[in-house]
Amino acid sequence: MLKFYNVQVKVAGTDEAGRGCLAGPVTAAAVILPKQFHSSLLNDSKLTSLKNREFLKSHIQAEALSFAIAHVSMEEIDKINILNASILAMHRALTMLKIDPEHIIVDGNKFKAYKKISHDCIIKGDGKYMNIAAASILAKTSRDEYMEAIHEEFPAYNWKKNKGYPTKEHRAAIEKHGITKYHRKSFKLLPDQLKIDF
Repeated sequence: MLKFYNVQVKVAGTDEAGRGCLAGPVTAAAVILPKQFHSSLLNDSKLTSLKNREFLKSHIQAEALSFAIAHVSMEEIDKINILNASILAMHRALTMLKIDPEHIIVDGNKFKAYKKISHDCIIKGDGKYMNIAAASILAKTSRDEYMEAIHEEFPAYNWKKNKGYPTKEHRAAIEKHGITKYHRKSFKLLPDQLKIDF
């Protein structure tokens, strides 16, 4: 059962999606929910059906005191690494909030201080606290929409299905067709025994 972290202060939950992908951006969301927010469907986005994610996306966006979603590009990921890019995406989303949070809760165990606002890192926080779960839903649905859009440009990689994750099908398409402008060149795109020319 998800709960609020602290109802006494305005808490922003933040989470990212797409960290382990071979292609596409890493996407983060930040969400401040009202104290009266409730949804029995809300959970970690990875444990939520597509139908429920779509419903929750609309519900969260309608009810949130403030929310924001931000992408960090493939080029930026290659330049600063995926961990720094994930944190940068969270910072960008926090900056876009219309309300300044009084505290930040982050899914995971790594974060860099944002402004002078206190924060807590919570492992598997998207399955524990509503604000992080809400951010998880918005990050996941936004990134999925992005990948479905760029699928039309490069259908051979089937991003509408795998969303850029390293499936067997995705790696086979890289081996056959090479890489695209959306692939993360700093990632291990193919096993060691297979070579690829950039």
